[in-house]
Amino acid sequence: MRIATWNVNSVKARLPHLRGYLREEAPDIVLLQETKVVDEAFPALEIEELGYNVAVHGQKTYNGVAILAKRPIEDVVRGLDGDAADGQARYMEGTVGTVRVASIYLPNGNPVGTDKFAYKLSWMARLRDRVKELLEEEETCVLGGDYNACPADIDVYDPPAFADDALCRPETRNLFRSLVFLGLTDAVRAFHPEPGVYSYWDYQRGAWPKDHGLRIDHLLLTPPAADRLRAADVDRRPRGREKASDHTPVWCEIEE
Repeated sequence: MRIATWNVNSVKARLPHLRGYLREEAPDIVLLQETKVVDEAFPALEIEELGYNVAVHGQKTYNGVAILAKRPIEDVVRGLDGDAADGQARYMEGTVGTVRVASIYLPNGNPVGTDKFAYKLSWMARLRDRVKELLEEEETCVLGGDYNACPADIDVYDPPAFADDALCRPETRNLFRSLVFLGLTDAVRAFHPEPGVYSYWDYQRGAWPKDHGLRIDHLLLTPPAADRLRAADVDRRPRGREKASDHTPVWCEIEE
């Protein structure tokens, strides 16, 4: 089973690229972030005609997550518990076959020192609470998405330049580390410990041709899923296409 995560940065703007990816790579499950549409405006028909089921959790203009799967998507949960006032569409879970998946769009948090950064940290703490529950339930779970977190300097093309960015701040890294230390496996790092493994390249300052990237899109696996992990990588090709998202797909393969 191949599971991919991709921040498409507007599903409408990137629909031709998304459809092309589904046709060419045919992953079993795709976790999308930053769809940027309300549920009713999501291009479900265009995706369903390629053989995928669709579950969405969106909002107008901002955020938005989705799960696409060749099999039925069951027991769908939209939203992350812990803050009844949080109306942002950033989290969704569903079960596909024997695997529980979550599509995650973690807050960016910039600028540091503002309410945006405080929201990011509290959201990460809420996510950690949910992961604890999944671990207690011994779920075979893949938590994929744009975590807006560079776990270590190796995940940044220029660490000193990003030292005070919310993606690399010690508070962010500590919370990410505490999440992984619950017992999760970083799928890409399990196969690629080397530097230069990025999933995001800014539109500005020639970041893509210069390979000035960041690794902020992750697939984190609970132990039952990690036991079935067979491969993982970053597919850089979609980022090089015209009018591409600034992120590229990250994928893993687990045994059925």
